[in-house]
Amino acid sequence: MIKDKVVVITGASSGIGEATAKLLASKGAKVVLGARREDRLKEIADEIAKAGGEAAYQELDVTRPEENAAIVELAKERFGRIDVIFLNAGLMPSSLLSSLKTDDWDRMVDVNIKGVLHGVAAVLPSFIEQKSGHVIATSSVAGLKFYASNAVYGGTKWFVRNFMEVLRMESAMEGTNIRTATLYPAAINTELLSTISEATTAKSMQNLYNRYGISPERIAEVVAFAIDAPEDTTISEFTVGPAAQPW
Repeated sequence: MIKDKVVVITGASSGIGEATAKLLASKGAKVVLGARREDRLKEIADEIAKAGGEAAYQELDVTRPEENAAIVELAKERFGRIDVIFLNAGLMPSSLLSSLKTDDWDRMVDVNIKGVLHGVAAVLPSFIEQKSGHVIATSSVAGLKFYASNAVYGGTKWFVRNFMEVLRMESAMEGTNIRTATLYPAAINTELLSTISEATTAKSMQNLYNRYGISPERIAEVVAFAIDAPEDTTISEFTVGPAAQPW
């Protein structure tokens, strides 16, 4: 059941996060939105409220452990508990390794890996105490396959794949009833391409997305499906993309 579940969403100011927040709220979930652009969060929360839904929001930099802890606390203070965290924040400044864009490498590690770690660290005590919870994370098809220009980005997404599977295994071993779901999106039309600074890679990726890209609402529907599964059932992985794209 989605109705009345309290769901924290990171990277909620646009794209997959925004689409998921609106869809879940329309199904009766109480959503808590986090991202760096507080103005956009307010706009989205206001739209949800006008449509009859419930939403709270807070500025969030996922690279800061204390801000991850704070948004979990906001969920508990505002709605009394937390049932789901959707770790969706991510960057994709893809480039050839020979370009030596080491600042981009560091940013991807900070957001795509540490952001997931900080989010799980913030929510795990609550999930363990209540012996229930659902962790959903956005990886990528680059976390399943190898792509030129995506050595570091893909590496961060392979990490998410491994981390989430071990989280699932350990929860089963420890009897904490924590469900997991890892998403592997292909070409989804979001702001992700705007983080690519290398001109050749940016053009190539834009052409790919122009040809194949589908809307972030398609991923939101998958998130809703995962949450709506029976509490005794984990659907741990979803590879999702345009039907016309060979991935």
